[in-house]
Amino acid sequence: MSRIEVLKTYKVYIGGQFPRTESGRYHTITSKKGEPLANVCLCSRKDVRNAVVAARKAQGAWAERAAFNRGQILYRIAEMLEGRKSQFIEELLSLGFTQKNAQTEIDLSIERLVYYAGWCDKYNQIVSSVNPVSSAHFNFSTCEPMGVIGIIADNNSPLLGLISSLAPAIAGGNTVVVLSSVDYPLNAVTFAEVLHASDVPGGVVNILTGSLHETAPTLASHMDINAFVASNISHEFSTSLQLNAVDNLKRFFHYTIDWNQQNSQGLHFIGDLQEVKTTWHPIEQIGGATSSY
Repeated sequence: MSRIEVLKTYKVYIGGQFPRTESGRYHTITSKKGEPLANVCLCSRKDVRNAVVAARKAQGAWAERAAFNRGQILYRIAEMLEGRKSQFIEELLSLGFTQKNAQTEIDLSIERLVYYAGWCDKYNQIVSSVNPVSSAHFNFSTCEPMGVIGIIADNNSPLLGLISSLAPAIAGGNTVVVLSSVDYPLNAVTFAEVLHASDVPGGVVNILTGSLHETAPTLASHMDINAFVASNISHEFSTSLQLNAVDNLKRFFHYTIDWNQQNSQGLHFIGDLQEVKTTWHPIEQIGGATSSY
């Protein structure tokens, strides 16, 4: 007599915890053969608001961490993902990915984390500058994180697209609220377990699942979101979200990109989510010599 398999119900990841969705709803993810694999939460607007609150609470302390320490933490995520690589590949295979595509997706995800870990303590020196001025001042421009970033992960690149969007954001001291792939959410919710087991402080990364048409407008219009990043969504959906984002003049980035290509990583992905602050420092003239105070 065969038994009924108990499917795992994946919860959402908010503030370093795994709460059930406020809506109480879920849907069943099926394999390429139509067999049920797991239950995944259908998040509501309240879940989005809770995630933004958690991200804002964590942002100040995360931005104040030493850049080198942020790099260590991103590298630790890569280590943890490497240790669970076979689980992620198995999930992709069950959803219809080929062995080659699944292997590439996971390998590039690990490499991308290591890549942005290396940038954490370097990007500010490159993007910042000392500016020439015609008065008795030193003039410095330097980067500061924008704050809380809303992200729509690439629907067809369930792990690599997600990591390629969130890694440059958190490398630069921002915190994020991520709406995961709708069709292939298992890698995203399993990645939340990797984050929870690593050194990432609670609230730095928050991952939600469910319908984008229900959650994305709320995230785009939220007044405590400082920038919004979307990957490979339709032009009509992008335009709609941009209209939602105008009230607090948040930056909006829509990347139409193949995350497997070399140009899908780079310093500009960190720089896009930074604010450039300029400081004027007066110079005192003492007996013909120049000094600052």
